[in-house]
Amino acid sequence: MKNLKINIWTGILDIINCILFAISWPVIFSTAASDAFGGTNLTSGTGVFFYVMAALGIILNIVALIKSRKNNISIVGPVLGIIGNALFLITAAMAFPAIVVIIIGTVFIFLHQPTKNTKAIN
Repeated sequence: MKNLKINIWTGILDIINCILFAISWPVIFSTAASDAFGGTNLTSGTGVFFYVMAALGIILNIVALIKSRKNNISIVGPVLGIIGNALFLITAAMAFPAIVVIIIGTVFIFLHQPTKNTKAIN
C-alpha cells in the first residue's frame, strides 16, 4: 500500500493541534489576565490563532479524506480528525474531547490501512 504524503502531513498537523489545544486554555487565561491588569487587548487575537489552526486541521483532513478515498485507504483517520478539529472550532471548551478524538484519528491516519473491500497489494 502506497503511503500518501497528504496523510503524513495531516497526521503531523493533527499532532501539532493536539499540543496547541492542550495549551490553549492556560494561554488564553493568561492573556485575559494580562488584558485585565495591563490594559492590553491580546485575548481575542490569541483565541483566533487557535481557531485558525483548528480550521486548517479541518481543511487538511478533508483533503486527506478525499485522497484516501480515491486510493482505497481507510477514511477513519481523516473523519476522526475532522470531528476532533470541529469540536475545538465549535468551542474551545471542548478541547479535551477534541484532543482525544484527534489522537485516535492520527493513529488511524498513520496506519494507512486499505479499505475492507480492497485487497492489499504487496
